[in-house]
Amino acid sequence: MTKSFAGRAYSGAKSMLAFIGLAAVGGLMILALQGDGLKRLPGLAGDAWFEPAAEVSGPIQAAVETPVEREQRLVTEFIAKRYRVSEAAVSSYVDAAYRAGEQYSVDPLLILAVVAVESRYNPVAESVVGAKGLMQVIPKYHLDKLSDHGGEHALLEPEVNIQVGTQILREYQRRFRDTETALQAYAGAFDEPTSQYANKVFAERARLEILRRQAKKQQSV
Repeated sequence: MTKSFAGRAYSGAKSMLAFIGLAAVGGLMILALQGDGLKRLPGLAGDAWFEPAAEVSGPIQAAVETPVEREQRLVTEFIAKRYRVSEAAVSSYVDAAYRAGEQYSVDPLLILAVVAVESRYNPVAESVVGAKGLMQVIPKYHLDKLSDHGGEHALLEPEVNIQVGTQILREYQRRFRDTETALQAYAGAFDEPTSQYANKVFAERARLEILRRQAKKQQSV
């Protein structure tokens, strides 16, 4: 009789403890559903776990391209595809052409057209007469311009080559006051009567001009 009573008491105590445990778990769940209730409970692996997420005010907007950035992107994509050069490399050439164009007041698309005709975007191109780099600059004729860049070897650096080549082209434009004649002089074909070199450059620039117009059109939409 005593054993039976003790057994029932023991069983009742276990049930009560189980009920208390379930109640505690239920209370924690209710606190969690009520927002930041759990973060007020001490000893739960640090309050930082229960910090509410920061509120975002308004929609997240992607950075908007400027007209020049849009133009440069379209030009880069076109050149990379046409001449099978990596976009990363072409992007650096395009950036250099736009900076040099701004510095020397030369249309960057004209600069890039010269690069296309001279080297097809090969930064280590070298001709039999010693012309080097993207714009095929002959160093012995322009040592004064190269002195600020460390000498002849710097011509194989794309940015230096584009800057020096643009400077030379600008000098011819000022001297002759005519871009076609300046291009012929740049190529060393001043006396060539059909202006074959200049026409190649103009044809290449015309392709790039289409992209410039596309960039402006996208801006107006």
